[in-house]
Amino acid sequence: MKSDAITRPIAELAEDVRSGKLKAAELVQACLDRIEATKQYHAVLEINPQALERAHEIDRRAGQGRSDGRLLGVPFIAKDNFLTRHTHTTAASAMLKPFRAPYQATVIDKLEAEGAVMIAKANLDAFAHGSSTENSDFGPTKNPWDKTKVPGGSSGGSAAAVALAQCSFALGTDTGSSIRLPASFCGVVGVKPTYGLVSRYGVIAMGSSFDVVGPLARTVEDAALVLDVMAGRDPLDATTIERDAQTYELTDQKSNVKGLKVGVIKEYLAEGVDPEVKAAIEAQIDSLAAAGAKVSEVSLPSVGLGLACYYILVPAEISSNLARYDGVKYGHSAPAAKTLAETYDLSRNQGFGAEAKRRILTGTYVLSSGYYDAYYKQAQKVRTLLTREFKAAFERFDVLVAPNAPTVAFPLGQKAQDPLAMYLCDVMQVAVNLAGACALSLPIGLAHGLPVGLQLIGPQRGERTLLKAGAAVEGMVGRLEVAV
Repeated sequence: MKSDAITRPIAELAEDVRSGKLKAAELVQACLDRIEATKQYHAVLEINPQALERAHEIDRRAGQGRSDGRLLGVPFIAKDNFLTRHTHTTAASAMLKPFRAPYQATVIDKLEAEGAVMIAKANLDAFAHGSSTENSDFGPTKNPWDKTKVPGGSSGGSAAAVALAQCSFALGTDTGSSIRLPASFCGVVGVKPTYGLVSRYGVIAMGSSFDVVGPLARTVEDAALVLDVMAGRDPLDATTIERDAQTYELTDQKSNVKGLKVGVIKEYLAEGVDPEVKAAIEAQIDSLAAAGAKVSEVSLPSVGLGLACYYILVPAEISSNLARYDGVKYGHSAPAAKTLAETYDLSRNQGFGAEAKRRILTGTYVLSSGYYDAYYKQAQKVRTLLTREFKAAFERFDVLVAPNAPTVAFPLGQKAQDPLAMYLCDVMQVAVNLAGACALSLPIGLAHGLPVGLQLIGPQRGERTLLKAGAAVEGMVGRLEVAV
C-alpha cells in the first residue's frame, strides 16, 4: 500500500475497511513503515507491539461481517502522557521511563471501541511543560517543514506525526497552547475543546483545572469525527460535562461563513506580531468578510494579563500534581539513596528536568504563606475577569479570530535556555484555557516558508459552530501538505 493512502479522510478509510476494500493491517503497516522512513524527525517514542495483531483481528471480524465502528481500522498515535496498555507511558520524562500503566485512559478506550488502532506513543515536552518539545528527556522532535525548526509543544510529536503521515490522527493535550501551537507550527488542524468536554481520566495531569484532551488531524472534518467519538461525560472524571445532543461531525459539507459574526481580537494584532504572519492573518480576515461574514474588531482589555496569570496558576497546580513522584510508589527511585529523605531528594533531582523543577519551585512559592494572597489569589481574580470578558464578547460574536502565535516555528535551541522567551510563545492562547473556552487552529498559508495557523475561538460548549466555521475557512484556503 502506498503511504499516501493514510492521508484520505478518516470516514472513507473506515468504510473501506468495513467493506473489505481495504485491510486494517495494510493501513497499520503503511503507518509503521512511514514511521521508520521518517524516524529522523523523532515524533514517536515507542511503537505499540500489539497494533498489527489488533488490525488483523479487525480484518478477521470484518470478513465475517462482525466488525463495525466509525474509526474501524484507522491508525492513530497518542501523546505519551495518555495511559495505555501494551506500551510504556513516560510523559517523555526520565521520572517515568520504566512505567507501565495498570489501566488505560478513557479516551483510548472510546477510540478503540469504535475500531481505531493505536500504533505508537508520541514525543512531548516532559510532563507537557514546554512550547517546543525540546524539554523531552528523550530528545527533541523536529519540524516536518524544516528539520532545523521546532514543531511547537507540548504536543509536538503528535502534530509532527500527523504532518508526516505517520497516522490518520493523533491525540494531544492542551493546558495553555499545547495542541494549537504545534498544529500551527506543523501545518495541521488542532482542536482544543471546552474544558470538561473530553475525559481526562488516565491522562497524566499538568494543570488540572486547565488540561483538555483534543485531536490533531489533517482536516477539520477528521478532527470533528474524532472529537465526536471522545466527547461526553465520564463517571471516572468528575470534571466532565454533558456533550451536545447533536453530533459534532460535519455532516453538512457546504459549510460557509455567510452571516457568521466574527470578532477580531484587537490586542492580538498589535505590536510584536511578525509582519508576514500578520499579513497572512489579515488577508484571511478580509477573505472572511468578502465571503459574507460580519467582521468587526473586539477588545478584550485583560488578555494582556493572561500570560502572567497563567504562569502563576499553572505552576501552582503542577507543584501539587508532581508531588506524587517521590521515588517510593512508582517511577524513578534513586538506587543510591540510603534513607527515606535521600530517596525523596535524589529521586526527584534525578527524575525531573530543569523545566519541571522550575515550575515546581514557582508553584510552591506562589502557594506559600505570605505569597498566596499576593500572587495566587490575585491571579484567580484575573481568571474570573477574563472569563467574563470572553462571555461578553460571545454575546456579540459567534467566533473570535486571532493568530496562534506571534511568529512561525523558530530554530531549535533558539529559546531553550531562555524560559521567559519560551513562555511568550503562548501569549495568544493561554487566555482561552483560563476562560475554559473552545478553540481550534488551522493552517491558512505560509510565512517565511513555514505554516501560519489561524486561531478560531468559540464560547464554552460552542464546538459545533466553531467546527463549522473552521471547515468553511478550510474550504476557502485548501490544505497544506508537506513534502517529506
